[in-house]
Amino acid sequence: MDPRLELLINLMILAGMLVALCGLVVPVFPGLIVIWLLALLYGIVAGFGMLGAVLFVIITALAILGEVSDNLLMGKKARQEGARWRSIALAFIAGIVGSIVFTPLIGIAAALAGLFLAELFFSRDHRKALAVTKGMAIGWGWAFVLRFGTGLMMIALWAIWAWV
Repeated sequence: MDPRLELLINLMILAGMLVALCGLVVPVFPGLIVIWLLALLYGIVAGFGMLGAVLFVIITALAILGEVSDNLLMGKKARQEGARWRSIALAFIAGIVGSIVFTPLIGIAAALAGLFLAELFFSRDHRKALAVTKGMAIGWGWAFVLRFGTGLMMIALWAIWAWV
């Protein structure tokens, strides 16, 4: 492959990965999956080779672990504070609708507001509803840290594959 074309492809893939990394701030945005898809696209275009195949398997494992852990952390902290599964589900739906209809930041606010309102409805205790909402916000923060770190590792492994 022409070195200039290879450099252009690498820079485009890297730019896409960095955009996906920034998108990880939104809980419903599948940034790790986007990074994984871009690594897959790179492998299809540039070829996997032995190093690429090994690194792609690791990238795949990181993407799966990051996505699963992410969802667990957000719900776990809310559950530790006493949130009902129904409330968490309603918060998730509110977050998706808010993100699609308005913006991802409004989606985050909608998810937290949805959780608060659902817990207030079920428990009739505003202190408990606030504690549950605070728990989910803390869980979201830790989930973001986890997703961002996982995304950075995935991009670093792809960069080794692409430029070594």
